[in-house]
Amino acid sequence: MDEFVHKFLKRTGPVLCLDIGSGTQDVLLARPGLECENWPRFVLPAPARMVAQRIRELTLLRRDIWLYGGNMGGGFSQAIKEHLAAGFKVGSTHAASRGIHDSEDVVRSMGVEFFANCPEGSVPIFLTDYAPDFWAGLLRMAGLPQPHMVLAAAQDHGYHVGGNRQARMRMWSQLLASSADPAEWIYSVPPPALTRLMPLHEKTGGPVADTGTSALLGALCDREVMDRSFREGITVINVGNGHTVAALVFKGQVRGIYEHHTGMRDLEQLLHDLEQFRKHWLPAEEVQSSGGHGTAFGPYCEEAGGYQPTYITGPKRAMLQGHGRFLAPHGDMMLAGSLGLLWGWARLHDN
Repeated sequence: MDEFVHKFLKRTGPVLCLDIGSGTQDVLLARPGLECENWPRFVLPAPARMVAQRIRELTLLRRDIWLYGGNMGGGFSQAIKEHLAAGFKVGSTHAASRGIHDSEDVVRSMGVEFFANCPEGSVPIFLTDYAPDFWAGLLRMAGLPQPHMVLAAAQDHGYHVGGNRQARMRMWSQLLASSADPAEWIYSVPPPALTRLMPLHEKTGGPVADTGTSALLGALCDREVMDRSFREGITVINVGNGHTVAALVFKGQVRGIYEHHTGMRDLEQLLHDLEQFRKHWLPAEEVQSSGGHGTAFGPYCEEAGGYQPTYITGPKRAMLQGHGRFLAPHGDMMLAGSLGLLWGWARLHDN
């Protein structure tokens, strides 16, 4: 790990870094005075998966449920539909309903009812991507120090009346327009339009970023990857459980972003998309027509070449076996996003 990261930790104290995906939350406690290899780490089920499991338990117990808390990852929506289909009631506060859908009309159409307080006979379920008490307890039981800062990443679709795919690519376009340096895409305070990152920031009190950003930074914190980008353009791909994000990078600067749902592309389709993407020939509308989020591009750079060197991370990376180099930044592929968050934030604040 770069020396500026260790200097940052010496100034700041322990930093808890969370990369919250759709399948897992990958967590690192970076501690000053220790080698990176000795930092405690956890790979746990994603918070939304734990909510889905709890809902299914209560379906089997034939209990009505009431959701409260705030917006979080929506990986429990199918469990809610199954609960309703089984004939049991689902209530929710207005704030918690955003974990199902940003539109309250859509939530109502599913059969969910709104209540400010828990109806009699219903079991309350708290929604949050980050529970301070959980982490304080886990670290305490493990004999570990409490963090002085929390860095967190989650995927945020934002909200747009025309569909969240448009909102998401608008976010990428705005980030590319503001800066081509992905470290600058970590928010001290996220914009209100990012309806998942804002409550996450309010819970952690610290900087937040999109998981696409954290994965990209995780690749670039590998010195070989960053150095290669200064010789020629490279492609960085994160094949996640839910989404695949690719970036064109030259001299450490992002020149393009591609995003699709991992389960919607087979190998042939993904390779075709990447070929067109590297040439700046893949419009956002074409990706969206096949169910993906789209593309966003910065200025075309002829000097970068064809972005052929390819570096791959993510839990579903086996899909691209033989089509690039698999990355395990600092020896741990699953912690790439958490390491990237720390590396990017420390680089921004390198005094």
